[in-house]
Amino acid sequence: MSPVVRVLREPWADPGIPLPGYQTAGAAGADICANLPEADRAAGLTLQPMQRAVVATGLRVEIPAGYEAQIRPRSGLATKHGITLPNTPGTIDSDYRGPLGVALINLGPEAYTIHHGDRIAQMVVAPVLQATFEGVEMLGDTQRGTGGFGSTGLR
Repeated sequence: MSPVVRVLREPWADPGIPLPGYQTAGAAGADICANLPEADRAAGLTLQPMQRAVVATGLRVEIPAGYEAQIRPRSGLATKHGITLPNTPGTIDSDYRGPLGVALINLGPEAYTIHHGDRIAQMVVAPVLQATFEGVEMLGDTQRGTGGFGSTGLR
């Protein structure tokens, strides 16, 4: 059975903006839309090159225990305009109940305006396992060993 994410609109949010939704039957991520405060809706929110901002969605979510929601960039915004997330993927924990804002950054060479209702990110709901951390005197050996970045020789 699929997990159910409960969604609450903020009192100020525009109810005409859709809740997160999957655009195709095989989509892993549900698109999230900008739901700008009323004072910003006409002009939108313009991000200058290298500028970061948290974009309002007008939503709060209740993720079921044992799951998280990962907030990821939309590939079209990233490749066409350089709009991405500075902390990708962002994580919404199951015990968070505050406003859902999406941190965006403009890595493109030109200013970009986010309009009220634009699809700005996608949400992937995934199961979470919490590990137990144990201090030890020695770690097991592997073929790779201590080789770090680029050590496998793969490009």
